[in-house]
Amino acid sequence: MMTEVPVRSSALRAFLKNEAAGGIVLIFAAALALIVANLPGISEAYFHLLHWETGPVISPKYGPMTIHLWVNDALMAVFFFLVGLEIKREFVDGELSSWSARRLPVVAAAAGMIVPAIVYLSIAGGGGLAAGWAIPAATDIAFAIGVLALLGKRAPTSLKLFLTTVAIVDDMGAVAIIAVAYTASISGLWLAFAGLILAAMYWLGKAGVRALWPFLLLALILWYCVFQSGVHATIAGVAAALAVPITPSPAAPDHPESPLHRLEHALAPWVAFGIVPLFGFANAGVSLAGMSPAILLAPLPLAIAAGLFLGKQVGIFGSIWIADRTGFAAPPGGASWLQIYGVAMLAGIGFTMSLFIGGLAFPGNELLVDEVKIGVLAGSLLSALVGFAVLRMAPQKNVVVPEPDRGEGVVTMLDR
Repeated sequence: MMTEVPVRSSALRAFLKNEAAGGIVLIFAAALALIVANLPGISEAYFHLLHWETGPVISPKYGPMTIHLWVNDALMAVFFFLVGLEIKREFVDGELSSWSARRLPVVAAAAGMIVPAIVYLSIAGGGGLAAGWAIPAATDIAFAIGVLALLGKRAPTSLKLFLTTVAIVDDMGAVAIIAVAYTASISGLWLAFAGLILAAMYWLGKAGVRALWPFLLLALILWYCVFQSGVHATIAGVAAALAVPITPSPAAPDHPESPLHRLEHALAPWVAFGIVPLFGFANAGVSLAGMSPAILLAPLPLAIAAGLFLGKQVGIFGSIWIADRTGFAAPPGGASWLQIYGVAMLAGIGFTMSLFIGGLAFPGNELLVDEVKIGVLAGSLLSALVGFAVLRMAPQKNVVVPEPDRGEGVVTMLDR
């Protein structure tokens, strides 16, 4: 039996390639951070560099800017800008452009955020640790796709597309959580300024402006206003991205005059190979000196690791199984249930976004932030290893034979 599965054109393929290669670079960056943070003589320089004050006070909320703040609040705004571009593209012109295509990823992503949060709270309990409930709720698409890339053709294309769309919906949820749950106080005046800048960006798009520099200039001003407002500055990246106009080109290569497509293609390599690995290097380093293995059983690390490893697989795989049994949505085509389970395991890799949310949940508490890092690393590593092993051992249901990549076409699946 032969079925034809339509495949998005060059944008999604390029995205998957960038994410896969960038994910592998991220793995090395995280490993290097752990090594450097535990080398005598070098670890002191590593932590001193991260907390080095680089210039004047931009916001009284943060005090003097440090290297760590520049990475987390400025460079990561560019990361979130790219996330926003990807979200808008997928909803307007991609895999999430119709409700029928959205049903399964939305349900799977929602369950993959709710169940880990429940697992976390059931272990960490209330009190001071409750603020970290969202840490295991996010999936690191770069890391997960990087692991899938190591499997080569043993990972069906349909699963790569499914994991990508779930992670994009997951990112939307994470952005909403950051905006709502981790904003302590708001300056109405600065937020009003941000609203005016955002309105100007939308007006430029409606007026037919297609040059990139006005949008980039206003996006920079928007970042500064949001930074001063009390809302986390990375939210400015997503908001600015949603104001960038797109020229739809369904079932065809990206439109050459589309500002969104041009920005996405230009930023993707810088984010995948520069910003995200730099974030990993700046945030994954944790000194293990004086720590015993029992630290993994402390409430915070255990809650995070269990949320990522158990919560994600139960939430995502369970929701797909229920959706299939109830007829709500069909599972990804060309993949066995064991392969789907393996991908649900990989969704437990929460590295980048989980570390980011952990820093917001426990600001200024270095002890808890270190425990967050240990929990995130343990849960993500366990999810990666077990997910990889499941997919490596799972029998292939189909042989995937792609047609020559001309930016459009189909993938032919031949049942064995």
